[in-house]
Amino acid sequence: MTPASTVHALIERNAVLRPQAPYALATETGLQLSHGELAESCRRVTALLRAQPGDTVSVVMPNGLQTLRLLLGAMHGGFCVNPVNLLSQPDQMRYVLAHSDCTLVCVAPEWESRVRQMLDTLEREVAVIVADPDGPSLPDEAGTDDAPPQPAPAPGSPALLMYTSGTTGVPKGVLLTHGNLAANAHAISVEHGLTARDRVLAVLPLYHSNAFAVTMLAPLAHGGSLALVPKFSVARFWAQAAAFACTWLNVVPTMISYLLEAKAAWPKPLTRIRFCRSASAALPPEHLRAFEHAFGIGIIETMGLTETVVPSFSNPLDAVLRKLGSVGRASGCEARVIDAALAPVSDGATGEIAIRGPNVMRGYYKDEAATRAAFTPDGWLRSDDLGPRRRRIFLRHRTHQGADHQGRREHRPARDRRSPAEAPRRAGGRSGGHSGPPLRAGDHGLRGAARGRAVQRGIAAQRLHRTAGALQDAEAVPLRDRAAARAVGQGAAAEVAGAA
Repeated sequence: MTPASTVHALIERNAVLRPQAPYALATETGLQLSHGELAESCRRVTALLRAQPGDTVSVVMPNGLQTLRLLLGAMHGGFCVNPVNLLSQPDQMRYVLAHSDCTLVCVAPEWESRVRQMLDTLEREVAVIVADPDGPSLPDEAGTDDAPPQPAPAPGSPALLMYTSGTTGVPKGVLLTHGNLAANAHAISVEHGLTARDRVLAVLPLYHSNAFAVTMLAPLAHGGSLALVPKFSVARFWAQAAAFACTWLNVVPTMISYLLEAKAAWPKPLTRIRFCRSASAALPPEHLRAFEHAFGIGIIETMGLTETVVPSFSNPLDAVLRKLGSVGRASGCEARVIDAALAPVSDGATGEIAIRGPNVMRGYYKDEAATRAAFTPDGWLRSDDLGPRRRRIFLRHRTHQGADHQGRREHRPARDRRSPAEAPRRAGGRSGGHSGPPLRAGDHGLRGAARGRAVQRGIAAQRLHRTAGALQDAEAVPLRDRAAARAVGQGAAAEVAGAA
């Protein structure tokens, strides 16, 4: 079967193949959507939004089933969605709303007043829909049941406008197409061996590219499902995973740190969970090994960019093939190492990682100069990450810090390797103990003050470092030779700062 090439096609295909199968379950309200209901929901949302194909719809809402319905319904109807980071500063949020050219904003009740004040300063009219993320329905939805279907968007149509954090300047709008998103969803599914029986615990906020791509879109590629949590809770994490029969996890390193510190909240071995996927920042090796030892769940480290819909590199599903301190091989794309002249480097030389593939963005919205600077003349996306051209490369820092390109460093391979005693019981990563190298603080996990210091180092590392990547021997590893997937997300760590 030919892979679906748009978000619209992903949704409609599942509605035909498995209409009764669950797609999304809201952990707090008990509301849920089957794949068939999702397709019907998308048609109603399209009619409710009353936008024109190609219009941008901004969404200022926390996690909730109605938030998910609005995001998917807008894309299904041919609109471009712009999820707005709720943790951004007011000036940044106003900039995003102004720069995105959105014609409509969907906003949660608690954000309505602030968003309307921002919109009042704009030089264009912007409609507002106020919707409760956890409500049983959307406002005025009842009158949309007989709405005629809209033309399906093309693979090259804009689907997602996701803004970067703006930590080194104003945020840049990354413009991604339906083709980008569909290719990414298929890549993640293949990379992690996901099927219609799999369910992910969705604890990351949907306004981050990690959650948007990995927990919301990827299940559409394999007909799976997600258990949607309002926000990450250390105390309830494992109980939620067990109650909703989750088979895989998608988290960021800060969450792993919190879960290690709150080990008492772990109720019992969760045999359903096949693996835990870590992305968005560097995961300290001691945290990876302590987590695997404590919970018996293997961690798959990944890396990517907003510009690649998250995934660029991933460790394999097979725990034996994973490398500690690396985020694995190119996933769903090709990768090469280039020099300052943008030419491929020779074996052993260090250069900038460049990426090419169906998941790479169209460009930065209304910023031709930045788009030109981001690509080589022959179409490779420059990642701003350094690494050597050899069998494995390991990255831990951005090469560029702002316009002056400060902070360039070389990165050397980690020396840690897995021992023969750590052979996993199965590909998902479970092992008799932990699936990483021997623990530096002993063979029974990090304890007491040592673990506390490690957690603090990990939090600091996450704020300062990017995760690492690894290439195969070839200068550019073809997508067809790799099955297609290994991912990462774009920062969501700050979301857990106030987690209960």
